[in-house]
Amino acid sequence: MFEFGRDLRKLFAQARESEDLGWVELIGVDLLQAEARRETIDSGRVSCARPFETEHRACALWREHARRGGASDSLDRAERCADSLARTALGEDQVALAAMDKAAVLMLRFDLCGDPARLDRALATLAAVGRPRSRRITAGMAALQARLKVRTARLSGDVAILSDAAVLMDAAVRSDDTHDMDLRMDRAALSLEMGVVQRDVRLLDQAGRDLGALVETASPDHRPLTRARALALCGAGLSALAAIAGHEEARAQGRIMFDAAADQFTPDHSPLDWAAIQVLRVGDDAQPLMLLTQAEALTQGHELIIGALVRERRIAREVALAEAVKDLTALMTLETRLRARMATATPLDWAADQIGMAEILLARHRLGGGAPTDLGLILGEAAMTARELGIGALAERAEALLATARR
Repeated sequence: MFEFGRDLRKLFAQARESEDLGWVELIGVDLLQAEARRETIDSGRVSCARPFETEHRACALWREHARRGGASDSLDRAERCADSLARTALGEDQVALAAMDKAAVLMLRFDLCGDPARLDRALATLAAVGRPRSRRITAGMAALQARLKVRTARLSGDVAILSDAAVLMDAAVRSDDTHDMDLRMDRAALSLEMGVVQRDVRLLDQAGRDLGALVETASPDHRPLTRARALALCGAGLSALAAIAGHEEARAQGRIMFDAAADQFTPDHSPLDWAAIQVLRVGDDAQPLMLLTQAEALTQGHELIIGALVRERRIAREVALAEAVKDLTALMTLETRLRARMATATPLDWAADQIGMAEILLARHRLGGGAPTDLGLILGEAAMTARELGIGALAERAEALLATARR
């Protein structure tokens, strides 16, 4: 993506010594993997002047590689780094940093692959260490705890619990003097989610301000991925409001935001970010099937949440296109493929395919076929499996489809 001349190499050499890892947004996943491997090797050298700090950076780089590419091997490497740090940590600050690295890996595993037990383990890891001496590390630990508790609160489905978690998030943002982009992104996403659910103008305004500040701060020349994530959230918010109010202009603005987010980087630069943008375009009839197929290919084989979501959206789009031209043969072919694949699918992919199967049955019924008899069981099991894995978006898709079918 970039030509690495002498000046740029010098800039990156200086950036490597900085605690701010924002510079990694400028490099592709392959070079990021090489950087993580280099730091890991350096941390094990006898000549390494600061082995703990070097391995701490390696852990962060492996997490970022997993976050952008979805590689389970990178998550494993990050976890091994965190375990190694816990064994070699000296003093309260290093013990706290090692625990934070371990908790961050567990949180990322949940974000990528689900399983609420990982959040419980992450919170327990943080609770097991004492208070660090460094004010900066203390603030970082509070921020990580707040982000974890927001995730567990979402799983509860209780607005009161989510509001309590939002208070912790606000406090973490106020005490953060490092301008943690992930913390601020999570706070903006939470405000947006609660604002839409509760129809709360105050929360929507706060989300708008937070996202506007992130877009303004994240230059496309220095933080393209942060900028893209903020723009995609803006698009999701506008799309949600458009769906509630039936406002076509807001829907069009949301589409523009998604396009702007996708234009910040190429799909191979950060495959999961690009795939996430395609998933967020839910309900966009103008979205080409080719984009969903490409996103599915980028996420295939890693047992990722984003992969299951994109898979479900691709099936739904194929069904809609076949129904539009009354192509029963295409629907039957798609059903045959799904049935064969579900026999060996992981629980996550199985839930996505169950929803796809329901889409096919409903489409065949609308084209004159018999009414599906097991629709409640199909979608109920899909929603239950998704909830058990902590994947609310997939469960909500199944429940919404069932509600629509019963009207």
